[in-house]
Amino acid sequence: MKHLVTALAFAAFMVTANAHAEIRFGVVNEAYPPYTTKDASGKSVGWEIDLMDALCEDLKEKCTIVDVAWDGLIPALESKKIDVIWSSMSITDERKKRIDFTDKYYSALAGMVGPKDGVMGAATEQLKGKTIGIAVSTTQSMYFKKHFADIATERSYSTVDESFQDLASGRIDYVFADTGPLKEFLKTDLGKGCCEYKGSVAPDDAILGAGVGGGVRKGDDELREKLNAAIKAVRASGKYAEFSKKYFDYDPY
Repeated sequence: MKHLVTALAFAAFMVTANAHAEIRFGVVNEAYPPYTTKDASGKSVGWEIDLMDALCEDLKEKCTIVDVAWDGLIPALESKKIDVIWSSMSITDERKKRIDFTDKYYSALAGMVGPKDGVMGAATEQLKGKTIGIAVSTTQSMYFKKHFADIATERSYSTVDESFQDLASGRIDYVFADTGPLKEFLKTDLGKGCCEYKGSVAPDDAILGAGVGGGVRKGDDELREKLNAAIKAVRASGKYAEFSKKYFDYDPY
């Protein structure tokens, strides 16, 4: 009996020790450069993928990527299909009602792009009467409803890329999104030909959040703290700055 108890205790220890032997990172299944996109072979690449690889190297853990639609990320986490949301999800009070977050790993700013012949600015006086393209289920959509719904029209898109197509063809007046994807769009032939960055919106941390973090299940403190420690270690080692130079001319943190 003593040996049986010992064996059961050891087995329980091993289950706990290996609870996150493989960490499944939920990554949105759409192009969101420079943070995530697919290369010609279909492999996920981008700044967030480089950061994920650096964290997993520090943790000495096996990490896998699970493609998930943006509006399915939190349900996939809650149903244990993934272990962490790793897709430029802003840390907001509303989302914290359902999930926990790691420390932030980059700061997300929100702004507008529009046609080159339009006025500059991203405030009420510039947006009055305009149609603004916004990806569904985003903090930008919530921000619009609070700050601009009475003076402009929101047009919803499944992805930011879809809104860029309509902007370039003149079907909408602005696209409202995180500045990272906006500036990547302006580097493309389509973006360079039609559009320019109009400006950032006024801060609203209650909606836009206090940075971007990894989403974990409520109560999964072990994984959250492991990821927090790895984020700090990767920044302290200089790896964060090293791979960030491939994508940005500034420190995204």
